[in-house]
Formats: sequence, C-alpha cells, structure tokens
Amino acid sequence: MIKSKLGIVLLLVSFLPIGVHADNIDERGDSSRVYDIDEVVVVEQPKEAFRLRQQPLSSTSFNGDQLHGLNVQDARQLSTFVPSFVMPEHGSRYTSSIYMRGIGSRVYSPAVGIYVDGMPILSKSAFNFHAYDIDRVDVLHGPQGTLYGMNTEGGLIRLYSRNPFRYQGTDVKVSVGTKFLRKIEASHYEKLNDKTAFSLAGFYGGQNGFFRNQFDGTRADLINEFGGKGRFLWNPSGRLTFDFMADYQFTRQNGFPYGQIVTENEIASAPITSPLYGLKAGTQMPNQNRQSNYRRNILNTGVGIKYMGNGFDINSMTSWQYLHDYMLMDIDYRPQDFIHLVQRQHGNALVEELSVKSRNNSRWHWTFGAFGSYQWLKITAPVYFGQDMNTYLSKKITSYAYNGMLNAMARRIAQGLIAGGMSEELANKTARASAAAAIAGAGGVNINMTMEPVPGVFRTPTLNFGVYHESNVEFSERLTATLGLRYDYSRVGIDYETSSRLALQENVMGIKLNPVITSMLKHREHNHFKQFLPKMGLTYRLQNGSNVYATWSKGYRAGGYNFEMFSDVLQAETSQAANKARGDVDIAHDEAYYERIAKTIEYKPETSWNYEAGAHLNLFNNQLHLDLAAYYMQIHNQQLSVMAGNYGFGRVMTNAGRSHSCGLETTLRGGALDNRLTYALSYGFTSARFDEYRDSIPGVGTVDYKNKRVPFVPQHTLGASADYRIDVDPAALLDPTNRFHLRSVTVGLNLASQGKIYWDEQNTIGQNFYAVLGAHADADFGPLHVNLWVRNLTDTKYNTFAVQSAATGTRYTFAQMGNPFQMGIDFRIHF
Repeated sequence: MIKSKLGIVLLLVSFLPIGVHADNIDERGDSSRVYDIDEVVVVEQPKEAFRLRQQPLSSTSFNGDQLHGLNVQDARQLSTFVPSFVMPEHGSRYTSSIYMRGIGSRVYSPAVGIYVDGMPILSKSAFNFHAYDIDRVDVLHGPQGTLYGMNTEGGLIRLYSRNPFRYQGTDVKVSVGTKFLRKIEASHYEKLNDKTAFSLAGFYGGQNGFFRNQFDGTRADLINEFGGKGRFLWNPSGRLTFDFMADYQFTRQNGFPYGQIVTENEIASAPITSPLYGLKAGTQMPNQNRQSNYRRNILNTGVGIKYMGNGFDINSMTSWQYLHDYMLMDIDYRPQDFIHLVQRQHGNALVEELSVKSRNNSRWHWTFGAFGSYQWLKITAPVYFGQDMNTYLSKKITSYAYNGMLNAMARRIAQGLIAGGMSEELANKTARASAAAAIAGAGGVNINMTMEPVPGVFRTPTLNFGVYHESNVEFSERLTATLGLRYDYSRVGIDYETSSRLALQENVMGIKLNPVITSMLKHREHNHFKQFLPKMGLTYRLQNGSNVYATWSKGYRAGGYNFEMFSDVLQAETSQAANKARGDVDIAHDEAYYERIAKTIEYKPETSWNYEAGAHLNLFNNQLHLDLAAYYMQIHNQQLSVMAGNYGFGRVMTNAGRSHSCGLETTLRGGALDNRLTYALSYGFTSARFDEYRDSIPGVGTVDYKNKRVPFVPQHTLGASADYRIDVDPAALLDPTNRFHLRSVTVGLNLASQGKIYWDEQNTIGQNFYAVLGAHADADFGPLHVNLWVRNLTDTKYNTFAVQSAATGTRYTFAQMGNPFQMGIDFRIHF
C-alpha cells in the first residue's frame, strides 16, 4: 500500500498537471508548483546522465494521470498530443506505422523505436500493443542513434509500468462504451519484503467496431484481445537488482476496413446501372468480397540486471521476443474476386544490451555500451488470384494476341495492295478490314488464362551489433557539452522460394492449344551495412532549471529486401512468356537473372543529419513549462512504402534520392487557480519535401517528384487539453472512515488535430486539416474513480489513411475513415 505518511499528500496532489506521484513528493512541497515528470516519477535510466529536460533534445512526457485524463488507451491515441508525431490507424495491429519529423514507413524498417521497461521491441508488427497501468511515457524527438542504434532515426518511445517496490495494492478497471466497447483490466502490486516485490496483471478488451462490410454485412473492424503480464523484482543486496518480466498478448480482429473514395464527378457521370449511382461523394463503407482479418500472438520476456559499483552502474537487459500471426487481406478491396493474400509470420528474436554509466559528482559523466540482436523471421505468403482477375488477364492477353495477329496480317496485305498501285492510306484501311474478316472467319482469337496461387516462403534473418559511448562534460556550472559516437553493424538476408503456374486455353483461328507456363524462383541473398552515428550537443543552463541547447546528430535506418513483390515479379514474367507460348514453358533462371532480381527487391539504408536548437523554460515561478525546438534534417535515400498502384500487386519499399524535413515544435504545460486548473498545449509544424526523386510508372513514364511533399506526414499537428477540479468535500481527505466519500469532480476537454496530409507521392490525394474534440468528467470517491468520456464529440469526418490500387486494371483510391462519435464510462478502484 502507499506509505501512510504520504497518503494525505497523494489525494491533495493527485491532479497536478505533470502527474506528481505521492511516493516521491515531499510533504512540504509547493502546492502551486508545476513539477517535471522526471522530478517525481522515478525510473532507472541506464544510459542518460541527466533528466530529459536537461538534455540537448526535444521530448514530451506523460504520466498515468495525464493518460487517464486524455483517455489514451495506446500509442496511437497518445500520438495526437505529441508535436510532429503521428501513429495513424492503418487497418489492424499488423501495421504499426509511426511517423515523426517527416520520417516513417508502413512496412519493414521502422523509423521510431519503442522500449518497454528498458526492453527494446524489435518487431514492427508488435509495436501496437495493449499497455497496462503505465507510470510514465517519454517521447524523444529526432535521431537517437548514438545511444539507441538503428531504426530510431525519427525518435524513440519509452514506456514504464508501475514498480511494485513503490506502488502496492490491487487495481481493477472496467470500461463500457458505445459500439459494445468492453474492457476489463486487473493488476496487483505487492512488496513482499525489502528485497522482493512482484506484480501480476491481465486484461480483456473488445469492440464491435464502427464500420460494416457492405458485401456481407460483417463488422469490418471487430476486435477481441486478451493477455497477461508478470514482473518479479529481486534486490539480493544493496548493489544488485534483478528484474524479470513476461508479457503475452493475443489479438483477433477484422481489419483493413478500406472504402472507396468517390468524387462528385464520378457520381455525376455514373449510369443508372453503375454501383456508384446514387451514392454520396466521399469515402464509402468497406465493400470487399472477403472480410480481411488478423490474428496475432506476441510474447515479450526480459531479464534486467543492475549492479551499483563504486562510482558507476552496470545495466544489462536480455530479452527473448516471440511473434506468431496470421493475416488474410483482400488486396483489391473490391466486391469482385480479384486477388487476396494469406500471410503468416513466425518470428523469434534474442536481444542483449549492456551499458556502464558513471555515477559521481564530477564534471565528466560518461556512458559505454554494447548492443546485439538476432532475429529469425519466417514468412509464408501465398497470393491467390480470383475468377475476376483471371477474366481480366484473359481479356488482356486475348487483346494482345488478336492485335498482334491483326497487325501482322494487315501489314502483309497492305504491302501487296500498295505494290498494285493503291494509295498507302487506303491500302492500310482495306488491309486491316480484310485481316479482321479473315481472323473472324477462321474462328477468331479466344484465350482463357488461369493464374494459380503463388506460394511463397521467405526467411529474413537479421543480425545487428553496436558499440557506443557518450560523454557529458560540464565546462562550468552553466555550460555542458555532449559528445557521442556509435558504430552500428547490421547483416540482412533473404532466403526465398516461390513459384507460379499459369494455364492457358487457346483457340486461335481454329488452332487449339493448352500450354502451361511455370516458373520457380529459389535463391538466397544477403547484404551488410556499417554506420558511424555521431552526436554533438551544447546545453546552457539558465535560472530556475531552464536551459537552451543546440545539437547535431546522425540518424540511420537499415536497408533490406522486399518479399511482398515476388507475386508481381512472377506475374509479369509468366504473362510475358504466355504472349509467345505455343506449348508448355518452364522458365529457366541463371545467376545473372538472380542478380537482377536482387537489385529489384533490395532497398538501401536511409541516413539523415539533424540540426536542432531549442529551449526548456520554467516560467512564472515554475508554474509554467515551455519547451521549444527548431530542426532541419537532410535525408539521403529516404525509404518509402509504395503501394500496388505503382508496382502491380503487393507493397514494396523503395528509396528517394534526397529529401529534407524542417519544422518547429512547442509544448506548454501549466496550472492555475491553486492547480485546480491544469492545461497543456502542443504544436508541431513539419515541412517534408523531396529534393531528388524520380520514378517510372507503367503507362505513364518517368515522373519527377521534386518539391512534392512526403506522403503520410501531416504538415501541422496540434493537441490541447484542459482540466478543472471542483473540490466537493475537502474535509473528507482527513477522515479515514469516509473511504468512498466524494472528494472532487474533474471536468476536462481535449483537442487533437492534424493536416494537411498527402497519401501519394504525386500529392493528388490527401486529407485536409481536421480537429477531433474529446471531453471527460471524473468523480473521485477516494479508492474509486468514475470517469465519463466522449471521443469525437462533434462527429468529425476524416480519413486516417488512404491507398491507391490498380490491381483490377483501373486505378481506385481507398481510405480508412476515422472513428465517429463514441462515448463510454470507466470505473477504476484501488484496494
């Protein structure tokens, strides 16, 4: 239980804006002061020498009370209150895209890293998870590669759960809401003695969802999930600490509720027989002949060890991470049966990180460390072509064959007519008509093509190793220099085996053939990358704990191989062979061909240089905290996720030559009226543009994207919140017999807005700036809290994601709509 001497203080300060924890506040503390989270929510930092707001970087932090007030359930909802940070809803927990400062991607290498209780989460498919009672969340902006390595080029998210040595008791939370939202979470924290403590937690969550698949009436975003977490802390001596943790979660959901975007012009020109006739312009409800779905099992386990020596600390984190999932995705997103994918991932990862940090009062604070990880990932991803796809391909190859024969015959006939004295124009016209009549008279041209499923097994092992050092040298009481350097090595590989089989039924001018085209691709590729990641910073301390800073650092995202485009490669290869086939064909491949394939499927590492200046200011006698930052990033080989619209079937990662991102970030937090009123405001401006990027689009040619905005990156991000506490019966705080007496009521509003966002490199489709309003009212009965909340109070219509697809032969745009109005109630009890 909470220490008795601090029990009264906990109730008095439970609504401080920066989330003061009673365990860490002195009873004589200034009640009018706004506290830094770092000052009061104590967590172990194995690498950094100073608290976040004393370091030369931009950051945003939240505690558990703030997350509760904002009604934040996961990192996606949190992102809307962090400047220059977005984690949009992309259809399922499989896709956990994070964009920060203009950098990010939907697939493969992430640009933002995630640590949970000191354990790095490696698999991007495991980023979007249920977070239990969280003590604190830190969001670090900009490259963190020196201390945290590759794939933290855009920033880093650190989550910390409650420590049972500092927090004891049992918590139960029950939530119900519209669309049959239901959640229950129970956790128990117990300190057995001065050396051992543990926590156990479990949860179940579900929701029927907001959207229905118009094809069969199923709920397109239904979700159910559950899990359990255990943690055991052991301090056998005053110097040595062990932290054992394990977290298992299972998710099952209907996913990818993408609906077609229909314009007013398309509706106006649609005939009565068209499915578009009578619709309203905008994003439609999902309409897919197969309901996409996703299932995921994740298990993250870790052992943290800390040793406190004389003047130094040694920290070790060893973890094993397991991922097993299944995904069915209707890739064409249409009611017709064109193409769908069934994908399974089976992954294991071993991670070890060791750091040694100084602990002294000298002017030199240093950190040395090493990091190593190895990931095994096996992916099976068969692609299935439906009847509508085969019909489309049959028409295409029939047209190709017919036009080829027609042109050849017409040329021969025209040559004879011209030799007989006929004019060239008349000869060509007559010859074409004669050739067409001859082909029709001989039985015409009819070819039926059947693309059989394309199986695929892909193994993508990844090895990463890094060593790093950072020094913080205090030249004076006010000026501190930060110098860091990391060497990072990664080896990526792909071992693939995939094949295709295409069967033809040809009837060409009375000649019937039934050729079969087959192709198998089986090979192994690997590549390795080396990077030095430096960092330099200066921090100048002002009065009242304020400071200004400037920093220069390098960011890095590893390269790798695309596996999702093999169906596209095979389909193009077999279709070309089918155009010339007069019998069975088994396409052969030599080493030169596999070298070309390797160049086709690989993508390069992304690197960036970040220049940043900012300030952390404590104003008005520490009642207001203001953080400011301005940055400029030069990005080389920016990695982009290009969808099926450009490359046929599947998603691929490609590289833009050069791009840049610049922007401003500001966060303001404060309190007034003796902290009965607390407020926060965050704003980020991001200008991310291509400087050098050209691409070749089938049927269009070479397209230059210079000066176009980088897709998926909002130009503006704005978040705001305000809470006002109404004290009902302050005397109840001093009466221990009134455990469930109403102490206070807190009412609050929050606003999350962003835009404009473009969804494609051409900047032809996008989402304008929009705002979503939320509200809540929390009644404090001491051990019991009752919180009534509303999301999207004004029922704002917006899209969280959009994609273009040409898998059906026609380019369509599909989008996922943002969640509409929703309300619910939470019950939290502590005993």
